Amino acid sequence: MLGAVLVTLLLALYVWQVAGRAAALVRTGEPVAVVIGVGVLVLPVLVVGLVAREFLLAGTVQRMADDLAGRDRLPVDDLPRSPGGRIDRAAADDAFGAYRDAADADPQSWEAWYNLAFAYDASRDRRRARGALRRAAALYRGHRHAQQ
Repeated sequence: MLGAVLVTLLLALYVWQVAGRAAALVRTGEPVAVVIGVGVLVLPVLVVGLVAREFLLAGTVQRMADDLAGRDRLPVDDLPRSPGGRIDRAAADDAFGAYRDAADADPQSWEAWYNLAFAYDASRDRRRARGALRRAAALYRGHRHAQQ
């Protein structure tokens, strides 16, 4: 977490500098400079939005993990690994089917999507893992909202 915060602070410094340069271009009043300045301002806004989105996802994932751990339902990573620590791909692919079937059987279960996300990750499909984790987080937030 400390590493993520430090990198985010460095990114914030960079965004601040870019935004300052863009604002200076806009303040010149010259039409071309104003257009370039406005275009450059889009980048910091986009970066701040994406970083905020990732921190919100990280917070939700942590709450989901805490929820599952509290109910003793946190998935166990017992897949065989190489001497270097890399998960055996064939074993991950074999275990994947059960998680996919669970998410297919109950598509509104945040827990099933959470488990599926980590199964995708073990199978080295990061894009789908991220999508499944986002889906799990959205379902979890909806579930918690419905309980309140």
